[in-house]
Amino acid sequence: QVQLVESGGGLVQAGGSLRLSCAASGGTFNSYAMGWFRQAPGKEREFVAAINWIGVIRKYAASVKGRFTISRNNANNTVYLQMNSLNSEDTAVYYCARARGSDPKSGQADFGSWGQGTQVTVSS
Repeated sequence: QVQLVESGGGLVQAGGSLRLSCAASGGTFNSYAMGWFRQAPGKEREFVAAINWIGVIRKYAASVKGRFTISRNNANNTVYLQMNSLNSEDTAVYYCARARGSDPKSGQADFGSWGQGTQVTVSS
């Protein structure tokens, strides 16, 4: 089974930027859409962004659209989430996930493999 490992999280000042990475081992991203979700303390896990397997079609949550960019490099089995103009509401554990198909989706049930998450904390 594929293992997904997120990295790039950390502490950042409000208005700053971070780039998260998700690398796969024991499997491949080929033919699968990929997504990012996040979960803040006391809140449900929510959709952030998704990208089809080719990397052309993207889908974003309204709260991050225009600030975040999802991209992928299938040759390296890596998915990225570029996060700009971060604010305190972006503080959460961010999870990478592989979809069950090739089209970008926003529901947790549409994703079958999950990473363990990376913490992003935005301070004033």
